[in-house]
This record gives sequence, C-alpha cells and structure tokens, in this order.
Amino acid sequence: MKEEMQATLNQTQKIRLQRALQIFHSTSSSSLSDALVSVADSIPVNLHDSSILKGHGTLDLDGELLSTYCGVIERIDSLVYVRSIKSRYIPETGNIVVGRVVEVGQKRWKIDVNAYHDGILMLSSITLPDGIQRRRTAVDELNMRNIFEENDVISVEVRGTQNTYTAQLQARSDKYGKLDRGQLVVVPCYLVKKRKQHFHQLDQYGVVVILGCNGYIWVGELITAKDDMEVDTSEPTNGGYSSFEEKEQPSTPLETRQNICRIANAIRVLSILGFNITVEVILEIFDLSTSMNVEKHDMLGAEFCVLVAEKEAERRSEKYG
Repeated sequence: MKEEMQATLNQTQKIRLQRALQIFHSTSSSSLSDALVSVADSIPVNLHDSSILKGHGTLDLDGELLSTYCGVIERIDSLVYVRSIKSRYIPETGNIVVGRVVEVGQKRWKIDVNAYHDGILMLSSITLPDGIQRRRTAVDELNMRNIFEENDVISVEVRGTQNTYTAQLQARSDKYGKLDRGQLVVVPCYLVKKRKQHFHQLDQYGVVVILGCNGYIWVGELITAKDDMEVDTSEPTNGGYSSFEEKEQPSTPLETRQNICRIANAIRVLSILGFNITVEVILEIFDLSTSMNVEKHDMLGAEFCVLVAEKEAERRSEKYG
C-alpha cells in the first residue's frame, strides 16, 4: 500500500489490513510466477537442477538463490529472474499497450509507452482513415496530424523491439487507434499480466476498458459501431481525412461518465493495494461500491481500501482454504 494511504489509516484499520494481507499471502498460489520478494529473500528453486539459469536480480549464496531486488519473480522456461517493481515497462512482441503521442515526425510518431525509450509508430504500420490498403503518399504524410497529434492517447500493439528495447508499434486493425471521452489510469506495469483479451466491452455500463501491458489503462465510453447500412453522403476532403473538430461529437451521458469514474477508481484501489488487475476484480469492486452506496470520490479513502483487502482475503480463503 502506498505510503500516503498508510498514513491515513487508524490503528484499527492497520490491524484489519495486516490481517487481510496475511491471509492473502498465505493463500496465494505457490507458483513461482507472480511471487513478490524483497532484498535477500530466498527464491524457491532447486539449484541442483542443471537446467536452471540464474538471471537478473538473483544471487547464488551458499547453495541458496537470493533476490537482490524488491520485485516480482519471473520465470521463462528455465530462466529465473527478478523484475524490479520500480522498473519501467519492457516491450514484448504481441503486447497490447496504451500510449500517448509525444512527437509527430517524418513518416512516424513517437509514443510514450512507459518504457525506457519512446515507442515508434510508422505511418506504414497503421490503417488509414479510408480503410484501403495502399502505398503511403506525400498527401498521407502531410495529413499525419489529422490522424494522431501530440497528447493523443492511442491503443497499439507491439510489433517488435530493437536492441535498445525501443518498441516498434502497429495499429493495423479497427480496434486500435485514437482514444477519447475517457480516463487514462497509470498503474505499475507488473500488475497487468499478458492475457488473451485486453479489450473489454462492458455493455451494461456503456464503458470500454483497455488493460495495457505497459501499465497504462484506458477507461472510456463504449462507442457503438456505425451501422453498415448507413451511408455517408458527404464528400470527403483532404484525401479522406477530417479533423477531430470537424466531426460532430455527441456528449457522453451522465450515467456513463459516472461509471467511468467509478471503474477508474476501482483500478486505482487495486493499484494502491498492489493486487493484480483483471476486469473480473474491477467489476467486483465496482459492485461492492454501489451495493454499499460508496460515493465515487470516497472509493480512494482508507476505509474502502481496507474493506476491499478484506473481501479479497475472504474470497481467497474460500477458494484455497
């Protein structure tokens, strides 16, 4: 839990939280992945196994493998290493990430993806507004700011990486692209695990949640697809491009905006407690806050955070008990 939140806890809340976290850790999966360790903690591996490779953040001392970082134990095949909690995102091919445009250059955008280096999104690696697959022309390059400009939040996929861990990005599908009418929530990247699905449409709330592997999570209004039978009779200008201001933007309903704020605060609660972030747990916290009539701004208070920890401990006790 964050230090500023710890300072707001009274003695009773501290005892309740400590008890809940003890249950939480005692019922955690015994698998090597997702295990949190501090400096000098023992890493449970068999060093007599010749196939074990000791990686970054580990130290073999007197026949025991120790951690040299505060972080998360990761295992890739036979390689065991510790990923620091404070570390930035390390891009991996196939990851879904959310980023912010920081620079528009010649035939490419620089994207902040919470990594050591900005990601690169080439003009040739996106779907153009007209949707036709063709060679990029000088007109396309001149109209790059009509697609993405500085400070735009976008969803993309990691196509590959360079030797300096610079992410090569792509947005070759309609599900990727510019994001608006929502909130960008920043959490530690280790709390978001790579899964089969990172785009979640919560139709009952009119909200879409994109869990970026880089710790950038988008919570925004769910935009329904335009009817295929509906024909746009307006004549395109600028080679099919149109600026954001030229499009009529209907206002987001009040209920949807409230749902966005409540879901975003549920994610922040998970980040404060250091729990893995999944859409299932987010919805559980959402339902808990509504059933208890907790106001959106009160969800980040100490009492609600302790209550969420107790509910998670109770759920894990029933599951593993």
